[in-house]
Amino acid sequence: MKSSVTCRCLSALALVSAMLHPLAWGAEKQLRIGSLVPKNSLYHRQILELGDIWKKGQEGAPKFGVFTDGSQGGEAEMTRRMRIGQLQGALLSVVGLREIEPSVAALQAMPLLFKTWEEVDYVREKMRPAMEKKFADKGFVVLSWGDAGWVRFFSKEPATRPDDYKKMKFFAWGAEADQQEIMKSLGYTPVPLEPTDILPAIQTGMINVVPSTPYFALATQIYNTAPYMLEINWAPIVGALVVTQKTWNEMSPELQATMRVASEKAGAVIRAQARKEVDEAVDAMKKRGLKVTRPTPEQMQEWNLLAEKLYPRIRGTMVPADTFDEVMMHLKTFRAGRGK
Repeated sequence: MKSSVTCRCLSALALVSAMLHPLAWGAEKQLRIGSLVPKNSLYHRQILELGDIWKKGQEGAPKFGVFTDGSQGGEAEMTRRMRIGQLQGALLSVVGLREIEPSVAALQAMPLLFKTWEEVDYVREKMRPAMEKKFADKGFVVLSWGDAGWVRFFSKEPATRPDDYKKMKFFAWGAEADQQEIMKSLGYTPVPLEPTDILPAIQTGMINVVPSTPYFALATQIYNTAPYMLEINWAPIVGALVVTQKTWNEMSPELQATMRVASEKAGAVIRAQARKEVDEAVDAMKKRGLKVTRPTPEQMQEWNLLAEKLYPRIRGTMVPADTFDEVMMHLKTFRAGRGK
């Protein structure tokens, strides 16, 4: 009898001890990062390196994982998953980032505005402190900024002028309803989809044209079905690695400092390599049958006129009016300094 009571007491103490142990009942630290980037890509490798740093700064048995290729859904869905704790972070383009803070759309949603990467860098750095504070106010910490190249148009049929695309059906991000309405108002046909649906959609004829960076078109084999590319720097794809404020607060000050330095380095590597890969990806696709069309000066003027028509529609809808004006101000300053 005494032995039985003793056993029950020991079992109870063991249960209480287990409940209080920091690794019990799923209390171990977790860092799950979602993204659309391909597995084993440069972006994936950089996140893995940051994950190793994070794990070394944790006690116990921390769990780290990266979900690539959109396995956690589109960018709007990944943002939702971060808010409910299913993900602790994500590498997102502006499409997902604007689900958190709409003003970030200014870096990507203004076509033909930026002429060079130097302009993109200048405007981003000028706006960065205030923008990162807005993210922090909404419960997210921006660890690093990156980009993935210029958007080009990949189509099933050759096209050079804006009007050529009016008879085609465009891939459009499912979460960007404002953009779809603007496109419709100008006579274009957007088809809202998630990136994981692009390839089957273009193969079946649901869409005819995909605005995409060359690297993404190569990695996903889009160019096999849409073998015509218009060489126009429509807009930069800008992104950032973000984690939830809760996840950040759980890191020690020392680990936060280490992660800041490593993240800045990762962002610089991603930006440099992504820009280099634009030309490399185009060259690789050309060897496999991609046909590249370059607009004539007259055709380029038509594209610039289209962009000018878009700006008043974008201002106050896709991009908050004050942020739109701020971008224009910074660009004006930069170009004045360069004598442009």
